[in-house]
Order: sequence, then structure tokens, then C-alpha cells
Amino acid sequence: MNPTKLRSLGRCGVELPQLGFGCASIGGLFRHVGEEATQATLQAAWAAGIRYFDTSPWYGLGRSEEQLGLFLASRPRDEFVVSTKVGRYLTPPDDPEHFDLGGWVGGNKLQHHFDYTYDGIMRSYEDSLERLRLGRVDLLLIHDLDMEHFQTSEGVAARMRQLTDSGWKALSELKSSGAIRGIGAGVNEMGVIPRMLDAVPVDFFLVAMPYTILDQDVLDSEFPRCEQNNVGIVLGAVFSSGITATGTVKDAKYNYQEPPPEIVEKVNKMEAVCAEYRVLLAALALQFPLAHPLVASVIPGAFQPEQVTRNIENFTRPIPPALWGALKNRGLLRQDAPVPR
Repeated sequence: MNPTKLRSLGRCGVELPQLGFGCASIGGLFRHVGEEATQATLQAAWAAGIRYFDTSPWYGLGRSEEQLGLFLASRPRDEFVVSTKVGRYLTPPDDPEHFDLGGWVGGNKLQHHFDYTYDGIMRSYEDSLERLRLGRVDLLLIHDLDMEHFQTSEGVAARMRQLTDSGWKALSELKSSGAIRGIGAGVNEMGVIPRMLDAVPVDFFLVAMPYTILDQDVLDSEFPRCEQNNVGIVLGAVFSSGITATGTVKDAKYNYQEPPPEIVEKVNKMEAVCAEYRVLLAALALQFPLAHPLVASVIPGAFQPEQVTRNIENFTRPIPPALWGALKNRGLLRQDAPVPR
């Protein structure tokens, strides 16, 4: 596959390269990443032709945006596309000495606050511009409005009311004024897509976990709804948090957690099939989502230049058509899942 080939993102008209760069890793997800390594990794991505970068205030509690902004400051603004997210804003913590960074190793000591109101979204957007050192971003996403973060249907409904009653006005104003070119929503779990489509007319979704080489449940009804509404898809977490890139090594992650036994077994079986065809599972994981006509771009992360190089190699590696058939014949991939030709 050609990493720089452009695809249209749903109805918003923005064109994205097939391969982008997800910036959660440079925020220090699970491990500390120093500034030198971060900048070298971003430089490797740029040198490889990658021109789409997705970030968020949540990633490293502002650190990801800061590092990306530092890198892009000397690059021509018309040569890249940036997406970031709203739904949180950051403030200094009440007790900095005992502040828990959670999974952001080496992130900023800043407290995050959920807020999907007009003022909260505008504050988040403006703060992001400062960290990114940009006058505008291309795409803005509603972030983490789901059960994982709010625990109950009542909690999700309360935040959704903030969005529909107040926050959507902010997003609409930003788009109509030309400050942003498209409005999206992040998806970590099943159920978010229909709930969001019922509430607000988003242009696209960034799907982080429910559509990968390991999971395709969104094919039943959620992606068909997107097709009906001309809503595009960006695919994040293509390696399911790492396990389809590393294999079932110690500390491998599946959807940010320790993989359950059935996933370990599935990955081992998939790797065995790949070995028969002398192809790495990571190559399948990267290329598989782009067979779906909704998907405009996949955005794997990296925190070392070598990982960028490896991603490019796997993205451009030819995959025998028979390999996809073998996975389906052995029950490791859905029969109706689109596969690259």
C-alpha cells in the first residue's frame, strides 16, 4: 500500500493520507519518552512522508500536543493535517507533590476535567492551539464520551446533554467560521457510534478499538449506519494496544489491558498462519482496516524512529491474497470482513 495516497474523509471533504501518526505514545503512554526521542520519532515520520498527526489534551496531559507543536513549528502549515480533541480541559492540581499521572509516564502534572459544554469546548480548543503553536487545527473530535469513562448510562446521558444543549453550538461555530474543517468523535467501545449519530451530525469517527484484525463487531450495524450517513472513519489503535505488533510477549497489551486467554490463543494462531506465508501479523493489522471503504486513514503510534520505519515497511509489504482466505477459512477473521486486494 502507498502511505501517502489520499482518501476522502466522509462528508467533510478533508483528504487524509492512508497512513498517519497517532500521538498517544509520545505523551508517555505506559512508558517515559524523552524529548530527544520524541522529536527524532516525529522527524522519522515526516521524512517518510507522513503528514497527518492526531493528538489530544489527554495524551500525556498536554505533553503530546506540546511536543507535536514544537516539531511542527518550523514546517509549512499547508503541508500537514492535525486533529485534536475536546471534552477535557487541564488545570494545575491541588496537590502537585502527590499528583498521580496514571498511565502517562512522564506526562505533565496537570489535572484534567471533563466538560462538554460550550465554554468547556472553547476552552479546550483554545488551550490546544497554544500547546500546538497553531492558529487552527483541521479536525476536532469529541473525546471519550462513553461508558468506560462515566460508568453508568445516566452518567453518559448527562454528559451527552452537555454536548447537545451547549457544546455542539461551539463545534458548529468553529466549523462554520472555517476555524476547523470537520467534526468527529472518538470511539473506544461498541454503542458510541449509534448514540452519537442519534444526537449530533458528526462528520467522522476515530475508531480506536472495535475494528481491528482481532475485532470486527462494528460490521453488524454500526459501520452500515455510518455508510448510510456518509460518515468517514479514521482507525486508531490498529495493533489493539500492541499485541498484534509484538505478539504474545510478556507485558503485551490488548485494548490497554492484559490480554485474556482467548485473545492470546487467537493471536498465536494468526501468527502461525502468517508464518506459512512469510508475512508479519503487524503488516496485516496495518493494512486490513483500509479495505473497508469508510476508512480514510490508519494512525499507528510510535515512540522510536525504528518503529516508524517498521510501520512503513509493514504498510508497504505485499500480502498474498491467499493469506486473507486462510484466516477466514480457519475462523480467525469474519467471512464478511473486507480485505485488501
